[in-house]
Amino acid sequence: MRTIVRPLADEAFGLLRDVCGQLGVDATGAQLLRLRSNAVFRLRGGTGDMGDMGDMVVRIATAPDALTRLPVVLAVARWLADRGFPAVRPVDEIPGQPIVYGGRAVTFWRYVRSRGRPTTSELGRVLRNLHRLPVPPMALRRLTDPLAEVRHAVEHRAEVLTAGQRAWLSDRIEELTGRWQGLETGPPVLLHGDAWIDNLLRCQDGHVVLCDWDGVAVGPREWDLVHTYHGQRRFGLSAADVDDFAHAYGSDLRLWPGYSTLMEVRDMYAVGIHIRNALGDPFSRQELPRRLDSLTRGDGHARWYMAAPA
Repeated sequence: MRTIVRPLADEAFGLLRDVCGQLGVDATGAQLLRLRSNAVFRLRGGTGDMGDMGDMVVRIATAPDALTRLPVVLAVARWLADRGFPAVRPVDEIPGQPIVYGGRAVTFWRYVRSRGRPTTSELGRVLRNLHRLPVPPMALRRLTDPLAEVRHAVEHRAEVLTAGQRAWLSDRIEELTGRWQGLETGPPVLLHGDAWIDNLLRCQDGHVVLCDWDGVAVGPREWDLVHTYHGQRRFGLSAADVDDFAHAYGSDLRLWPGYSTLMEVRDMYAVGIHIRNALGDPFSRQELPRRLDSLTRGDGHARWYMAAPA
């Protein structure tokens, strides 16, 4: 008997309506902003049982470890905001977060009205300041195995991969994990974990704010830096964007002996979400073969996409 898989977007909309109804929050006109590691919705401020709390972002996590990770994510975001660091803040008027519903973890965040696209220079400065902060007194995870989620996806999503693809991915993950463990990095710092330019928002007053703290951890600063360099390799950033980032941060990752290995690890990391989502998300079904083909052919510069190309 064939299993019918409910599309991720439909599932997320249904869960959003149920959770908001339970809380007395008006979800009318909710807008889906993103569907990757989280289904991310914008809720417009309006009347409800809890009153008008302004526009909010609701994040419905799809990652398998979200239920254990998100309490610390929320605590770190509050800790940073309380210290004046430009981080988005949870909606603290909604108690008991993360809210667990239907096996998913749901969090509510302040919506940032953005204006224009931030620059990689601004991202470099924000990360430089983040990495100078002390590690907060919380049970933060240690980034010791960045490919753990990819490994889990390969092992548990056999229906979206051929036997040959699974074998190749498993061997490649084992090889890259060994090389990662041999890297000589600096002292561990507080990491954002997904320090990509799209997670930096420019407010109406011109200031920038860093969002999406789901990957927060303690580990080598190089993991936060590599996203921008990888953005030139796969996602359309220019050499000037990378040069500006390096200048603003104060060092250039391209001069580090472990650069090549880290870029290959980041390449593999960027496949995991599409393996996990391919059954229920049309874009992941389209993007996964593109990325796997690039990797198996050893093509280090093929263009990848964050959303379906126009």
